[in-house]
Order: sequence, then structure tokens, then C-alpha cells
Amino acid sequence: MRRLLLACLVLLVLAIAGAGFGARFAAWRPGPLPQTSDLPMPRGHLRAVAAALQGAQVLAPGDGNRLLFMALARVTERGAPLHAAEFRFPAHASMLAVLAILRHARPVQHQITVPEGLTAAQIGALVSRAPALVGGFALPAEGAVLPQTYDYELGTSRAALLDRMQGAMQRTLAASWASRDPSLPLATPAQMLALASIVERETALPAERPLVAEVFTNRLRQGMRLQSDPTVAYGADGGLGGLPRPLTRSDLVQPNPYNTYTVTGLPPGPIAAPGVAALQAVAHPAVGALLYFVATGTGGHAFSATLAEHLRNVEQLRAIEAARPGQMPTLDPLRPPPQAPTIGR
Repeated sequence: MRRLLLACLVLLVLAIAGAGFGARFAAWRPGPLPQTSDLPMPRGHLRAVAAALQGAQVLAPGDGNRLLFMALARVTERGAPLHAAEFRFPAHASMLAVLAILRHARPVQHQITVPEGLTAAQIGALVSRAPALVGGFALPAEGAVLPQTYDYELGTSRAALLDRMQGAMQRTLAASWASRDPSLPLATPAQMLALASIVERETALPAERPLVAEVFTNRLRQGMRLQSDPTVAYGADGGLGGLPRPLTRSDLVQPNPYNTYTVTGLPPGPIAAPGVAALQAVAHPAVGALLYFVATGTGGHAFSATLAEHLRNVEQLRAIEAARPGQMPTLDPLRPPPQAPTIGR
């Protein structure tokens, strides 16, 4: 009898040891997930988390695997709860690796990039299309969003993200205004924002931004009209940012608060969202006597301090355009439109 009891005890110890070894092996064993995947994990009971993991093939199917995962979660908890968020699970993650991700990993970060020079309507369309955002939002004021790339998590509200974008612009504008050249002919941060938006839309070349800002600040000092084509386009298309045709001479004389060919001084507000570089260019424009600029026809602009020099630059541009069949000539109100050539009989 004693031998029988001893044999049963030995078998029980072996069974317990075997079960423990099997559990440890299952905890480290590669899981069934075929490829790295971003998966949202629900809030709620541990059972719901385990079911979601099995449904996503992170955990192997079956009650035994689900119960083992839940047991491992409890015995390894040590005050670290499982978080509800979207996480990135590597292919074939083990149960213990999955638990470490749920406790310590950073949620998946989605990104949205707001390019410089977009209008509020264009930014609203961009935010509206972002698939990982939720909820409605009010269209931001023109120029109120700072163009840059923003990280956000799945389920972030569009309104909350736009609040962050606008907060970033408020801080950047305040810093640019505080560090500005004190001789600027600008009275308020709002005027700096408006002028920076014009500089942003006039050139995409970093080296040209301080020069464009120099032209416009010199014009403001002298009471000259800014004569900026992007302001005309903004007024002509109602601020949508996508005028589907070239500007015409009739656009340049059309009365409009944003038409800086007919209105002296700055427009009533920004025409787009300027980036940090455009704000800095307005805060610290190049120093000189520049008053004019025109496209070179090769991707940049020619700058000048006198009307005579500007007209020569315009003629050079017209010659380049004339050599390109079918190209519309650049508008310049200081020069009459080119005449169509006479065709001989």
C-alpha cells in the first residue's frame, strides 16, 4: 500500500511539473500571426481582449490557449494593466511578447502632413479624409493651422487634432512676432500672419522668401500696392485655393478686398497657411531697396529695385515664353499685353 501511495505521489508531482513546463513552453512558443499587423485592442474584461487577439490570429484558437493567456496575464501583472489602444504586433509574437506589448508599447502613431500654403478649405478636406480620425469639426480660420506633420492615435477626434494644429500656429506666430525686426511696417501678429501667407504663396524657394518679404515690406513702407497675384487668385475663387484657370487682366481690376492690385496695404486676412520659414522671412526680411520681382521662366524670380530694371526682367521672361509654343504669357500690369503677330497674305 505504501508503495502504491508513493507511486501515485510521484506521478502527481511529474504531472504538475509537466504541466508547468508545458505552460512555460506555450508562453514562449511563436504565435500564429502570419505578418506584422496593427490591431485595435478593446476596453473591457480580459476575456474580451483574449477573444479579440484570437479573432485577429495573434493567439492560437481554442479555449485552452485563451485560458492560458488569461492566466499568464494575471500571474505576470505586477501592477501593470493591459491598455486599450491600437498596437503593432510582430509576426508570430508569443503570448509573453503580446502581453509586453499590451502593457508597455506605445500605441500606433498615424500621421497627417499639412503642406505649406494650403487654404483652410484644403486643410479641412485633408483632415476630413484622414481614415484614423473620428468625428466632425469646424473649419479653422484662414491661416490658423501650422503646416507640419502631426502624429495621432486611432480614434483621435478631428476637432482635437485641429486644436493641436491651431495651438502650434499660435505658439509659432507668437515666437516669430516676439523676435521680429523692430523696424517692420507691421502693427500686429495678425498682419505678420497675413503677409507671411502671401510670401508662402509667392515662392517655394527657401532662398527667395526673405527677398519676397523685402519687396513687400518696402512697398508697405512706401504706400505702394503689393500687387500679389496669389491674393487675386484667393479672392477670385472664394478662398478655396484651386482657381481652375490662369489669372486674367479682368481679375486684376476686379474689386475685391483681397485684390492687392486695387487695394492698398495688406488684405483683410491670410490667404493660406504659412510655414515656419515664411513667418521667419517676414520677421527678418532681407535688407535692401528691392521693390519688384517677376518669374524668370526657369523656376525662380528676378528681383529689382527700379522700374526700369523690372521691365527689362519682364522682357526677358516674355522672350523665354515666346520660345515655348502654346504657353500663356505672364501677366504684368506694368506692361501692355503682347500683340498677336500679323499673318501676311
